[in-house]
Amino acid sequence: MLKKIVAFFLVSFLFILGICWNFNSLEALAYNQSISQSILPYLERVKENITEFTLDNGIKFIVLKNYRAPVISFVTYVDVGAVNEPKGQTGVAHFLEHLAFKGTEEIGTFDYQKEKKIFKELDRLFEEIKQAKRENNLEKVRQLEAEFEQLNSQAHQLVKQNEFGQIVELEGGVGLNATTSADATIYYYNFPANKLELWMYLESERFLHPVFREFYEERQVILEERKLRVDNSPIGKLLEAFLDVAFVSHPYKRPVIGYQEDISNLTRQNVQDFFEKYYGGKNITIAIVGDVEAEEVKRLARKYFGRFPPGNKSTPPMINEPPQTSTREITIQYPSQPLYLEGYHIPDINHPDYIICDLIGSILADGRTSRLYQSLVEKQKIALSVSAFTGFPGEKYPNLMVFYAIPTPNTPLATLETSLHEEINRLTHQLVSSEELAKVKTQAKASLLRTLDSNMGMARLLAKYEAITGDWRNLFFTLDKIAAVTPQDIQTVARLVFTPENRVIARLIPANPPG
Repeated sequence: MLKKIVAFFLVSFLFILGICWNFNSLEALAYNQSISQSILPYLERVKENITEFTLDNGIKFIVLKNYRAPVISFVTYVDVGAVNEPKGQTGVAHFLEHLAFKGTEEIGTFDYQKEKKIFKELDRLFEEIKQAKRENNLEKVRQLEAEFEQLNSQAHQLVKQNEFGQIVELEGGVGLNATTSADATIYYYNFPANKLELWMYLESERFLHPVFREFYEERQVILEERKLRVDNSPIGKLLEAFLDVAFVSHPYKRPVIGYQEDISNLTRQNVQDFFEKYYGGKNITIAIVGDVEAEEVKRLARKYFGRFPPGNKSTPPMINEPPQTSTREITIQYPSQPLYLEGYHIPDINHPDYIICDLIGSILADGRTSRLYQSLVEKQKIALSVSAFTGFPGEKYPNLMVFYAIPTPNTPLATLETSLHEEINRLTHQLVSSEELAKVKTQAKASLLRTLDSNMGMARLLAKYEAITGDWRNLFFTLDKIAAVTPQDIQTVARLVFTPENRVIARLIPANPPG
């Protein structure tokens, strides 16, 4: 998160100046210790280029003008993610994201009315198949499945494959994609500047009149995705086990992709119910960055998105997570090289200590000059790699700071664990020098110039901060917060966070060889 924030300010600065800097100039600028002071006078001018408005139904628009190229980036941020899923329906938010690309009553079909009738029959057969399986009536299962496949084939013949994506591509759109997290679902792509109204039409239609076609095919795609990312992946298995033990009742405990049993039993009605509950105007923030006029955006937004129902603002999930009182540990076996995970509970993104946790992660494990890399990889040679990240698996609610390490061959995980703790404890007992802290801040600025210099990055940050903190302006205060962090702040927060009572450990060790 820290990297994205800093990059936002640096790129914003360049947008305002309107100068085409080469990379070396940017890097030199980043390493200048007074960069924050250089940018601050221009932040107000960045804000002047941002227009915001809210439709009567609650949809919030944030528009940032940038005329450097005739391109517009669009982000539709839906403030609902895996934490909002009903019990027994894990994966429904991610499933809905997949289905949002399948088209509408007009896009993606040769005959929607015929499709609609077949959908009802398919859903009926699906329920009958489940009942027959519960009754262990194998003959009836075979009969119903044959009928299901025949009917599904008829539905398939009515589909114009990927017509939504083809329209976007033919009209010059790029980067059509989406992502579901524990906290939110984000849809995004870029269009030429003269396609603003086309985007308004396409994006509004797919969330006003979605058709969840190819439902059963897409579920199989998701099951295969889970198999690839979790069931047959060492790190995937370890992370799922880690979250399961890290949280007792917090919804962050559940995997975003969903549990296999839940995915297998999700129905079209489950997805429809989730959509109707959460995809109303009050849960949607749209950020538009590029060669665009705010007044034209407002006119078209009222025309196309003004049709949306307001819906109800998603309420925070019930989080009754009991305080952790002792170290939690889990060890799983898998035919893979050993892996080590260690996590600590930290506050949410709106807490003042969160940015300090971000900096602590950078001090310990951001890059080759970080403490853990120097100690575990370079000097002791007991790790092949080591990294740290905050905001896992989300940032909106109290979450985890995680350390991830791969040991060198023949290095016991216990050795790796001991050395990692020594470095963490050093941070709690000795003040970090002002020079090291300043270096970490400066390195973050430099590295992010290489990764976030686009309209899309700007749009995603603006939408996120509006949705997750309540006001996109909070983004502009972050640079000051980073600059204000002192060595004493680092030590104070480290002592609060890095205690055995707050620690969660997950180990992956090779499976025992067969008999």
